[in-house]
Amino acid sequence: MFRKKVIISCATILYMAATAGTVAGAEYNGGLMLGYSGGPGFQFNGLVSDISPGFPMSLRLALGYTSVDPGNAAGARKIFINDATNGTPQQKGWYWDFRFDFIYQLRAEKFRNFSLYLGPRFAKYTANFNFIGGNENFDVTSNQWGLGFGMDGVFAMSSRANLVLTGGLDYYAEGKLSGHDTSYSPDGEDVNGRNDYTYADADEVINQPKWEPRIMIGVSYRFGH
Repeated sequence: MFRKKVIISCATILYMAATAGTVAGAEYNGGLMLGYSGGPGFQFNGLVSDISPGFPMSLRLALGYTSVDPGNAAGARKIFINDATNGTPQQKGWYWDFRFDFIYQLRAEKFRNFSLYLGPRFAKYTANFNFIGGNENFDVTSNQWGLGFGMDGVFAMSSRANLVLTGGLDYYAEGKLSGHDTSYSPDGEDVNGRNDYTYADADEVINQPKWEPRIMIGVSYRFGH
């Protein structure tokens, strides 16, 4: 269900960018980026600039997917399920991130292709651990708010298409970690915690987003006039 919502959101971002280009004065772009943000991933984005003469910033809404190392399978099993050690572990991790940026284009002539950005983030993280032959297949999930900043470089390829390079850093605050029927919270309000494990123990074995360097390359396309 969530993945279906993600696909719909991607289509909505690009559709809004394409259809809103008729609004007088503003400029609209849709883009696709590929790169690294704690792991390999991609991003769809829609951007609006030249909103009004008195507003010097552009606005960008983006949706991304990143594949990451989920953490320690044996530790996750002990903290969220049981102390069994049978089975061969297979694991995978990923997060969907929603981001909104305020973008300020640098004014100096030699930096006219570069912009600074800053904005809030929201990540939905999943770590999956499957113990083949051990009859255990479970997810550990978290929802996290964050903040990111960085710099874009935009270079024209045609009258409407641009090459975009971006580098930055995202920070995500600690989120409640939930798996099976157990959860551990940063505030200590755990549910069905096992043994004497704490949130710090769960956070140590689960690789949810924290400080994530971001390097991506992609293209953007200007819609409308």
